This record gives sequence, C-alpha cells and structure tokens, in this order.
Amino acid sequence: MSGDFVRDVVVIGGGQSGLAAGYFLNRVGLSFQILDASDCPGGAWPDAWDSLRLFSPAQMSSLPGWPMPPSTGGYPSRDHVVDYLTQYEQRYSLPIQRPVRVTGVARSADGLSVQTNRGTWLAKAVISATGGASQPFIPPCSSRALFRGKQIHSSTYRRPDGFAGQRVLVVGGGNSGAQILAEVSKVAETTWVTPEPPRFLADDVDGRVLFERATQRVRAQMEGRAPDVPRDGLGDIVMVPSVRDARDREVLYTVRPFVRFDPQGVVWQDGTRSPVDAVIWCTGFRPGLDHLAPLGVVEADGRVAVENGHSTREPRLWLLGYGDWTGAASATLAGITRSARDTVHAIQQFLTTGKP
Repeated sequence: MSGDFVRDVVVIGGGQSGLAAGYFLNRVGLSFQILDASDCPGGAWPDAWDSLRLFSPAQMSSLPGWPMPPSTGGYPSRDHVVDYLTQYEQRYSLPIQRPVRVTGVARSADGLSVQTNRGTWLAKAVISATGGASQPFIPPCSSRALFRGKQIHSSTYRRPDGFAGQRVLVVGGGNSGAQILAEVSKVAETTWVTPEPPRFLADDVDGRVLFERATQRVRAQMEGRAPDVPRDGLGDIVMVPSVRDARDREVLYTVRPFVRFDPQGVVWQDGTRSPVDAVIWCTGFRPGLDHLAPLGVVEADGRVAVENGHSTREPRLWLLGYGDWTGAASATLAGITRSARDTVHAIQQFLTTGKP
C-alpha cells in the first residue's frame, strides 16, 4: 500500500460504536485509526435534548472494559453519557482524529481508500460506524410546506421554553416522542400523534429487560427455534420518571395521524381542523451512509446488504451500530459490545485468512 496514511483498519465514526470497536482493535493488536466528524467527543449525545434520560441504568449502559459510573436518579442523563464517553476514549488512549469529514470510501489496489478533508487513509478493512444522527427523517407529506407554523425535528429540540403557551403537535411513537411530550406538555397544549397506540411497558421494566429479551430472540433465531419471549422491542415506551409524571397528569395519550396540513394547522380524518402553532417531529433517523456511495453498496432502501454486519458486496467493509440489521440492539449502549467484539473478531480472521 502507499498513500498518506496506512492502517490495518479505519473506523469511521467516533461515537459509542467507534469507541467499542477501538477497544477490541486495541486488544487484538491491529493498527487502526478512528475518524470522527464531530468537533468534540460523545458522538451524537451532545446534540440530544437537555433533559434526555437513558431508559437503562448505568450498569447496563456501559461500553466494554469500563462500567459507566452510577448516576443520580437511576437513569443516566445526556451529560452523564457524554462525560462517560469522553473519559472512555481518554482511558484507553484511542487514536481518534477530529474533526475529520470522510467524503468517500473507494476501492484501491491493496484495500480501501478512505478519502477525507484532511488527507487519505488506506486500510485493509473499514468499519463504518457513523450512526444516523446526521440523517433525521421526516415522513413525506406534500402539504407540509403549506403550514405556516414552526416545524422542527427532535434532533434540533433542546428544551420546552420556546413552546410555552403554544399548541404543539408531537409526532412519533417512540421513547423520544414520549419524553419530549412529557416535558412540553408542562408548558404548552400538546397533542401526541402516533400511527398506532403506543405500548407502555410496566413501570418496573427498563432497557435491561428489553435487551435481555432481544438477546433471547436472536439466540433462538440462530438456533432455528421459535422465540419463547414476548415480542416487546426496544421501540416500546419505557416508563422513566418524566413519562410516569405525564401519565399521572393524564396527558400521556395519543391520537391517530391527521390527513394533511393547512396554513393554520392540520385536518383530521373526520374533516375537522385544529389550529397548531408548532410541530415536533420525533420520527427517527436514517443511516448516514453517503460516504459509501463510491463502493456501490448502498441499496435502494438506504441500507447496505450485510451478513453478520459484513457487507455482502465488499469483503473489506463492515457496518456497526446502525440498528438490528447490523447486530441485535447494536444502536444502543447496552448492545454495542457484542456487535463490536464480533466485528473485530471477523476482521482479524479476514486479515489472517483472506476470507470474511
């Protein structure tokens, strides 16, 4: 190989997935570089809303090697997570460069060429671990442009103050929708819009239980037997304290989607109209994979075809932390360790045998 920089492995993304991969790469002795587009540590966590809380306790939200320190209130806050991730990369002296923006990954004679705004890295294998925080998703709606009120995605929501006294729609049925609804409803007239009624978990069920259920389901599938655990997924609403408070205030209920926007608000299925001042879209994200376009591996659905996290079209490419399609619960702090360990083991085998 020749080029600006040469490594066994280049990891694209310095959030929780990239750090977990770095931990195991360190352990097996491969040369590697982590490239992170952010200005500061913590991945996507510094950009989350101020009051965000994990729905798993600290001991279940740890990266490999070092448990997350306990947090006040049981459920770690955004800032607690950011501080933990910052200390984690320092603790293990992980080789991270930031801010480095990867513009493309292409094939080269001896591996993959990772092109950035700060030079080119040549690698025998690449781990893409960019997550989806850079690709917020809002469902297509042709009438959305008619609405004259404020619209934001949950990725840019920070605190409820700016919505005081307003009529606000919170759209989206996941945990982000529930937590944002819970605090905005204290200062505004809120309506929570979801495609289906959300499933609220029992007060004593948190992310630990959900992760254990997901693990059991994956194990059953690998063994070719029917899962014997409930289908409750990580998208169910976990009753963290703020959400329980919203339930006690009797604001934790949802309505089915509206038909369209008009300039002043929305029109419902029965033809009635509701005036609206603002809409908060809690509708998730899509994988940030534009940097893989030169490889021709991104499918029409915006994903990469993988087998056990390994690209089926490019033998030197692995994807880590984008969701269940790249490893069970791999987009969570609780689930990334197993996926990162398996990924690094597979890369080590590939570099030794030439077979993925």
